[in-house]
Amino acid sequence: MYRKKVMTTLAAAATLGMLMAGCANQAAPESSSSAGGGGSTAVNIPALTSIETPKDAVLPAGDGKATCAATTTLAYIGAETGANAQLGINIFNGVQLAIDQHNKANAGCQVQFKKFDTEGDPNKATGPVTQATKEAGIIGVVGLPFSGESKATGNIFEQQKLVHITPAATNPTLTDNGWTTFFRGLGNDAVQGPAAAKFITGKLGAKKVYLVQDDSDYGIGLGKTTSDGLGSALIGTDKVTTGQKDFSATISKIMNSKADAVFYSGYYAEGAPFDQQLVAKGFTGTFIGPDGLKDDQFIKQAGDASSNAFFTCPCIPGELIPTFESAYKAANNMEPGTYSIEGYDAATVLLAGIDAGNQDRAKLLSWVKSYDKDGLSKHYKWNDKGELQAPTVYGYKVENGKIVPIGAIGE
Repeated sequence: MYRKKVMTTLAAAATLGMLMAGCANQAAPESSSSAGGGGSTAVNIPALTSIETPKDAVLPAGDGKATCAATTTLAYIGAETGANAQLGINIFNGVQLAIDQHNKANAGCQVQFKKFDTEGDPNKATGPVTQATKEAGIIGVVGLPFSGESKATGNIFEQQKLVHITPAATNPTLTDNGWTTFFRGLGNDAVQGPAAAKFITGKLGAKKVYLVQDDSDYGIGLGKTTSDGLGSALIGTDKVTTGQKDFSATISKIMNSKADAVFYSGYYAEGAPFDQQLVAKGFTGTFIGPDGLKDDQFIKQAGDASSNAFFTCPCIPGELIPTFESAYKAANNMEPGTYSIEGYDAATVLLAGIDAGNQDRAKLLSWVKSYDKDGLSKHYKWNDKGELQAPTVYGYKVENGKIVPIGAIGE
């Protein structure tokens, strides 16, 4: 199986200086602030500047000879509006780019694209999913992005035998439901949690970690796997709720604990104001969030407080793939975001199946089950539960007001 290797292109002197600074910070974290917060664990980890991608990656255009019925349709189902909509929009844009590239190259197979907005809400997702599954022309779906809505709708897909690839939902239990139509296009939180814990206590040098989780299926699942990995470094936990605005009670507990790092398991809609309020109360340590926080919206909403943030994500930095980055930017007037490349690759898997003649639900489902090819972001081969083999988790940081990758973590 293809295993991605990362490369950095930094001057030797700069690298040595950064590594020395990092080691010094890890060996001697600063003392607690006068406000009662933890010490700083700021470590200068160099940004990643390039990655290797498979030479024979399957691309949406194929050989340009595909033919299909005019009714052949793929769908995106997920958040387009709502508190964490940008994570869904990133995916949708990636899917749209893949379909546009396919249709431009294949005059005889113009795949239609329909989108259904769930707002990222499990309680609202069943309606759009039911609607999509009743449309006979839709033979494959990219989505749903979030774990809670995926859990709420998996049985609907299963009943209609409609294949769907999620580029973002990471709760490990989703593949324990016996569904045969659900496939995950990235590593789950049983992979991300331990990698995040190793990253926090290893590369970031944190000694006392406080973990806060929201009440979503995603936040609960990732909070469990991360806390298990932290072991004795975990000095406290607390819970918040979706839609919460005031985090003063939780922040008071963190400040009293003298934690030097905080891990927030949830989404940016709450994670950003939480970090902002935490810093405003005098916290000088490191703030770490998972993929649910890794979006420019976190920086916009947290403001200057975001400079203390690192992120973990079982997603590849698509902005470092030149061909993808340039095409995505030209189409959307913005850089690829979290899950953009995963959405693109997921759509490509389905498009390749259509091009190979798998143009009904049963045949396209069978195609995905037996798929074993490279995409731009990773190798795509699923086990009988719908999990990828050997997924990689990456670390990211905020630097000069932007989220930048810092390489694979947890290995």
